[in-house]
Amino acid sequence: MTTVTFHSADSRLDGFVVEGHSGYAEAGADIVCAAISAAVGLTECTINEVMGLGAPVKAREGSARISLKLPPKLNEASDSLCQSLLTGLLVYLQAMGEEYPDNLTVMLDDEDDKDGNP
Repeated sequence: MTTVTFHSADSRLDGFVVEGHSGYAEAGADIVCAAISAAVGLTECTINEVMGLGAPVKAREGSARISLKLPPKLNEASDSLCQSLLTGLLVYLQAMGEEYPDNLTVMLDDEDDKDGNP
């Protein structure tokens, strides 16, 4: 099972962690894993290579884990675009999770809820 956790603080998405193998099929034939990897890769590439934001990415191939955290204090235009990218990724993966519930779980870790803030 692949688990994707999106992190949110101050009413904005600020990153995500993808962990685990989907288990849909063997490596090389796993369409769920391929779709997740492609969507995450496109999002990361857009944020870092196209926009040049230098968002830290940590990848551990052996444990099938990748994380991305947006840099703090982005300008308004960059933050708006990153929010659209991360929200699009969230919506896409949630739809995939509904189609493949045994292979993908998507969660939102909302720091605002933990602090008791609205």
